[in-house]
Amino acid sequence: MTARIGLVGAGWWATFNHIPAVQEGAEADLVAICDLDEARLAEVGSRFGIEGRYTNLTDMLAAEDLDGVIVSTPHVAHRAPAVEALEAGCHVMVEKPMATTAEDGWAIAKAAKTAGKEVLVPTGMNFEWFSIKAAGWARSGRIGEVRHAACQMGSALSDLFAGEPMLETADHMYRPPASTWADPERAGGYGWGQLSHALAWLLYVSGLKGESVYAVTGKSKTGVDFYDAAVCQTTNGATISLSGASTVPKHVGMHMDIKIYGTEGLIYFDNALNRLELRRDDKDDEVVEMAPDDGEYDGALPVKVFAKLCAGESVENASNGENGARVTEILHGLYRSAEAGAPLKLGG
Repeated sequence: MTARIGLVGAGWWATFNHIPAVQEGAEADLVAICDLDEARLAEVGSRFGIEGRYTNLTDMLAAEDLDGVIVSTPHVAHRAPAVEALEAGCHVMVEKPMATTAEDGWAIAKAAKTAGKEVLVPTGMNFEWFSIKAAGWARSGRIGEVRHAACQMGSALSDLFAGEPMLETADHMYRPPASTWADPERAGGYGWGQLSHALAWLLYVSGLKGESVYAVTGKSKTGVDFYDAAVCQTTNGATISLSGASTVPKHVGMHMDIKIYGTEGLIYFDNALNRLELRRDDKDDEVVEMAPDDGEYDGALPVKVFAKLCAGESVENASNGENGARVTEILHGLYRSAEAGAPLKLGG
């Protein structure tokens, strides 16, 4: 079957990544786009040969008989289109962060469960073969019970979170708007914009669920977080040390450095060093051989997995609705804790 996919929010990342990724594959056709800006609809539709163009999601869902919908609206505007598409019987890929409040995150996850459909959040590193292998180690008890994790991420995006044009996007069709990435009133900042990637990987691999968080942040000139530092307690009593920084030099790029410690061993992942290792107390270790470019971020990968999902193929949804909701819950708590200057109990 060739799936029919629609897209809501035809902006920077949709035109640079999502639409080309669907069109490169054979599993799905991107048949319709929805955006409030009619001029943008015309421009994007013409550039990518998409005939279905709508300014209203309800109209698109009624007219197009879609199998899936990609939600690529600004961070703060994910819940309504995601829930509406799920209720219409579509699988949904909703950009990270899946939502910007715990309430909205769990509402999307609940809507998916009620509809019997999948939510996929494109935190791309989760979908790599080696990440799925690491999750298998943890699920099969290779490190025993998880008791602590150290999760650190850095990105070369100081311009983006300072409200300046992102250097790498000078030749893109559109550029990421400061209103999404650098406005503290609209969920701008490093936690929502980037740390969500590393946290999604940690929760997917470890199976941990947050219970409380205490955080501090360092701000950019626009008032969003450049730097994040947090400690979390989980529902099984484990601890998490969580940190992020946006001021990595451009020539270095993104890195995720995550260690998961259990009662019988540890998992160590570093994408910049192409390193994934299982180390056990009984020395029954496993070191994964990774190709030189395996650790590079592939934004198209989760889109291609979503296309296969919509086409009815069996896939590993390594960043599903529950994962997205738990990531949202911790990050929402992080921001609220930093503002209050006190530890915060999580709900859900």
